[in-house]
Amino acid sequence: MKKITINEVGMRDGLQSLQRVMSTDDKKRWIDAAYAAGIRYMEVASFVPAKLLPQMADAGEVVAHALSYPDLIVTALAPNLRGAENALAAGVHRVIAPISVSAAHSQANVRRTPLEMVEEFARMCELRTRSGRHQVQMMAGMSVAFGCTRQGEVPLADLGELTRRVLETGCDLVSLGDTTGYATPGQVGETLDAVREIAGYKLHAAHFHDTRGLALANSLVAVQHGIRELDSSLAGLGGCPFAPGASGNAVTEDLVFMLESMGFATGIDLPRLIESRSLLQQALPDEPLYGYIARAGLPKHFSSPANA
Repeated sequence: MKKITINEVGMRDGLQSLQRVMSTDDKKRWIDAAYAAGIRYMEVASFVPAKLLPQMADAGEVVAHALSYPDLIVTALAPNLRGAENALAAGVHRVIAPISVSAAHSQANVRRTPLEMVEEFARMCELRTRSGRHQVQMMAGMSVAFGCTRQGEVPLADLGELTRRVLETGCDLVSLGDTTGYATPGQVGETLDAVREIAGYKLHAAHFHDTRGLALANSLVAVQHGIRELDSSLAGLGGCPFAPGASGNAVTEDLVFMLESMGFATGIDLPRLIESRSLLQQALPDEPLYGYIARAGLPKHFSSPANA
């Protein structure tokens, strides 16, 4: 039985594009519910100025709550050196930086060119080393790796070259992001194989949006091509404020059901995870919640291999 890590990113990616700001207490309750369901990897916050992203103004407090669980791996996004300083000070286990392959998306998202963002990421990695936090993993999140709503096609050669430069910074892990929901299963397989030749074992994770209904298919192809960590969001919340038209993430509940039905172990209690959607219904009453399993219910014969 192969283990697949599910990294719940709803507290960060799921909330950052919403107009409503979820209260800090509700975020803490969400972390509690996710942990109770067996999730042990969460991306809980983004360290950005509150005036730019008020949804993340309580990042430090949210991280502190997540860290109260000793076996929970806590990740935070940092788009610049200042954000990395704050993330490291907060005590996160992993810092992920958004490095857009598309120049248009990079300027809109971080106001830097892709190469300038790689240089900033190198400074972030150096900061980690200087601070003595060698155990903190630095992740390069290769955004819009499969296509961009602003630029259109993102050449695979551009992704390969940027990945090579990222690896020179001393990063620990690489994650490929389908920020705009453009990816197709065939493209995912081809892209992962090409990047694997460059990054080897450091190509660790993938992040898919369900804008065109292919997040599950793309996630499965990623697993078949060696990816062992997948990002997803409870009820499919999510989007990118700087990628027009991009909608929610892969639905955590549906992703877990698919993987465990195929014999993969996630360690997640699926009925309990589905029940946790009620928290979102209460905290975000006007937001649409997605997911087929929550609507249709689990098959009567379903038995999780993790709980068998």
